[in-house]
Amino acid sequence: MVLYLIGLGLGNVEDITVRGLKIVKQCAKVYLEAYTSILCYGLETKQLEEFYEREVIIADRDLVENLADTLLEEAKDLDVALLVVGDPFGATTHADLVLRAKSSGVEVKVVHNVSILNAVGCCGLQLYSFGETVSIVMWTENWQPDSFYDKISANRQHGLHTLCLLDIKTKEQSVENLIKGRKIYEPPRYLTCSEAASQLIKILERKSEMGIIPAYDENTKVVALARVGWDDQKIVYCTLKELSTEVDMGPPLHSLIIPGPQTHPMELELLETFAYKK
Repeated sequence: MVLYLIGLGLGNVEDITVRGLKIVKQCAKVYLEAYTSILCYGLETKQLEEFYEREVIIADRDLVENLADTLLEEAKDLDVALLVVGDPFGATTHADLVLRAKSSGVEVKVVHNVSILNAVGCCGLQLYSFGETVSIVMWTENWQPDSFYDKISANRQHGLHTLCLLDIKTKEQSVENLIKGRKIYEPPRYLTCSEAASQLIKILERKSEMGIIPAYDENTKVVALARVGWDDQKIVYCTLKELSTEVDMGPPLHSLIIPGPQTHPMELELLETFAYKK
């Protein structure tokens, strides 16, 4: 029996590969991983079930991270599919699941698909000119990490672009409910390009106060992307300051790119087609 990890792509319910769809139809159980990303039609399974003509079970953070053994035990006797938005290896969670499966003697097969990591080429920046990808988390009043700045700085020193993946929280508990063990969850929240830009500006201000010359400034041109691969995809090329104060990218999901300091003429020509117009 096999545990299948199947990529769904980014946009439409029909973006699953032909091979992936055949496997879904033959599996005894089908789960949808629903916390590292979302589908354009939300977190519900109705459209998937209508297209696949079978039941799809929501696999939230608890199931995938804490109750992975449930999936693995089922996969010892049945063919089980875990559907993942984008590509199965776009998140480290799924690599961990593969490791657990291998140590449990469960066979794993992967069906790949497009992910944000390669779809960002839609803005015109060349994929082989990207450096290390970073994740920007939602800040709180008392928690404002900026460790990812060093990776942005290193990328720019090497003339490389930086893809910034923005935080999403689809099933989170408040501190009070977590302490009291109450399974009450907060509404979904998604970090926007504007909020991420404001955080990046705050970080460069901190670096300047420390006597460090920042790797970028508020006039650095960046690329804001919303709902990549969806019918209402949006791309805007603007300064970091404009993104933080003027540009509305609309509904989630959002991503942000900080281009390298020297862009290829063809890259720049394509970027200019997305230039922000006041």
